[in-house]
Amino acid sequence: MAWVVLLLAGLLEIGWAVGLKYSAGFTRLVPSLLTAGSMALSLLLLGLALRTLPLGTAYAIWTGIGAAGTALLGILLFGEAATPARLACIGLILTGIIGLKLAG
Repeated sequence: MAWVVLLLAGLLEIGWAVGLKYSAGFTRLVPSLLTAGSMALSLLLLGLALRTLPLGTAYAIWTGIGAAGTALLGILLFGEAATPARLACIGLILTGIIGLKLAG
């Protein structure tokens, strides 16, 4: 169950990172509130997952999900470059996440 909680925490990290863009520097109320809520819930879920998961593994996976997901959404939503090198690096992050999950 802790892995599911960690996955949800990582997905919410993607949500708040993308929300930062939509909040326009916290000048737009609704996106700002959603971003702050997503931040708080993401950290809460990470804390819950850390009750049973190793700190280094859980934190690396949480940030990896956030980094890879945010980079992918940057490409899809904001027209950021999808160069082969950038996609390969996102793939490396995902490979690391899978490796950490399998290792423990």
